[in-house]
Amino acid sequence: MTDALRPDELQTVKPLLETEGYGLKAIAALEQQETFADAFYALWTETYGAPPTFGDRVSLWQLTIKRVRQEVCGEDDSFRTKMREYKKSPTSAPLLTGLIVSLVSMSGLPIDPAIATVIVLYVLHIGLDVFCEYTTPPNSSMPPSQNDTL
Repeated sequence: MTDALRPDELQTVKPLLETEGYGLKAIAALEQQETFADAFYALWTETYGAPPTFGDRVSLWQLTIKRVRQEVCGEDDSFRTKMREYKKSPTSAPLLTGLIVSLVSMSGLPIDPAIATVIVLYVLHIGLDVFCEYTTPPNSSMPPSQNDTL
């Protein structure tokens, strides 16, 4: 499993996001960067400035993924339901946009829509079940890196 969109995945989602400014920003970042994490950092830096570093703490990407996991893999299954609906109709722009809006509107995740788009595409790329289990870091003392892949 790679930590980037495959060309076929990109060709599927690109037309679905062409009418959304945030979607165009996310697609451009994913096309220019090598990984989801790199695209995340590029958009974060563009939107909020360079993220601070704090020694050996977990990277901002890892922290964000952890927080997203807590929100979407917990007891509230509304995001999972939306994800299943989109997987049944992967050419539906409204369903993909609904996933992105759902992630942006989660109370614990006030993030930019372009960044949320990268995260949603990451979750779609690896699958929700895998995301909920696989992205849990095996070792909490992992050194931070802007090229972290989970």
